[in-house]
Amino acid sequence: MTSSIQPDDLRFFSVLAASGSLTAAARELGLSTAAVSKHLSQMESRAGVALVNRTTRRMSLTPEGELYVTRARRILADMDELGQLLSGSRAAPSGLLRVNATLGFGRSHIAPAISQFVRRYPEVDVQLQLSVDPPALSEDAFDVCIRFGEPPDARVVARRVAPNRRLLCAAPAYFVGRTPPKNPHELTRHNCIGIRQGDDGYGLWRLTSGRGATEKTETVRVRGNLTTNDGEIAVKWALDGHGILMRAEWDIADYLRDGRLVHVLPDYRTPGADIYAVYPQHLQMTARVKAFVDFLVHTLHEPASDLIR
Repeated sequence: MTSSIQPDDLRFFSVLAASGSLTAAARELGLSTAAVSKHLSQMESRAGVALVNRTTRRMSLTPEGELYVTRARRILADMDELGQLLSGSRAAPSGLLRVNATLGFGRSHIAPAISQFVRRYPEVDVQLQLSVDPPALSEDAFDVCIRFGEPPDARVVARRVAPNRRLLCAAPAYFVGRTPPKNPHELTRHNCIGIRQGDDGYGLWRLTSGRGATEKTETVRVRGNLTTNDGEIAVKWALDGHGILMRAEWDIADYLRDGRLVHVLPDYRTPGADIYAVYPQHLQMTARVKAFVDFLVHTLHEPASDLIR
């Protein structure tokens, strides 16, 4: 009896679903559109259900198609993982590596790191997706996610790849005619640039002074006339002199170094924002994930703060 699912179908349908159309899938697979259509029809005939809704220009997956591609990708990842585990830890990294990072940090630091990584490991195919908000850890859409701050989830591995902190900053032009704040409470008198990202408490800034028994944390609700979900835009507004901004040191170190931004309330600390590579436990021994995370640790080991202290 012939199985309703053939091994070759898994990778074929994964590519088809990602391509968005039969024509695009044909280009990706190096086949004719007619051959792709025939293969899909054979799959649906064996499965006994429609997997794709076809139109003249685009296609969409049926509920059964969504289920199929989700499980197919999981099976393909498991097969790849098993192959690498069996080949031993000394095997050269290879296969597909799916990476997620935030927009600004992904563009400025992760993408250049990946460029270097694939030169060293040309057998690894990297797919980088940038997003404003990090994906849920329960999703199986990525192999490695780059996050600010250690995620509170024991089901994943979170490896610190670089130190980082958030700093308050503003352009010197902003303080022309204004008195810089001397303590967190005085921030309420200033225009503060807001960033809405992830689950961070919007408009609430926590600043800590002292150490040990003298440590004290103050929470300040700040206000301002500019808000965005894009960190790069917020930095540009700060450079234009519109207000005080809280931003990761990796994003503003160059501007602090050349004086276009100045450190505000330097004696106060904000919540930690170290950079972590987050990945599922079952992938931690695969050669491609281990090599990539090790590479990031080596590439990003210098904290940006070393450049501005």
